[in-house]
Amino acid sequence: MDLQNQQRIKDAVDKYGAENVVVILGSSDPEGAEIYAETVTNGDPTYAGPLAGVPLGLAVYHVFEPDIREEVDPAVWEEQMGMMEMVLDPEALSQAVAKMREQYSKYSL
Repeated sequence: MDLQNQQRIKDAVDKYGAENVVVILGSSDPEGAEIYAETVTNGDPTYAGPLAGVPLGLAVYHVFEPDIREEVDPAVWEEQMGMMEMVLDPEALSQAVAKMREQYSKYSL
């Protein structure tokens, strides 16, 4: 997660409170999804950005997780996500994010 996005998330938490911020990731690889999820829950593991050492404990989900998908109109989902769902591994992506959420998140939907 780049430094600007880390700062945006930190600013949103400062403004709205961690209990009111949900991060929805759209990463295309499980390793990246896991690192991004760790960054917004336990702090930047690379210790390079604004979230270094800042365990926000945010609710974090991958867009492919059922809790997120069920909130989207099926026609919109098919138009916007259908192709990606066929070429990526939604289960691996969801599991990578869920693992970090279960380990570090203080909040959920």
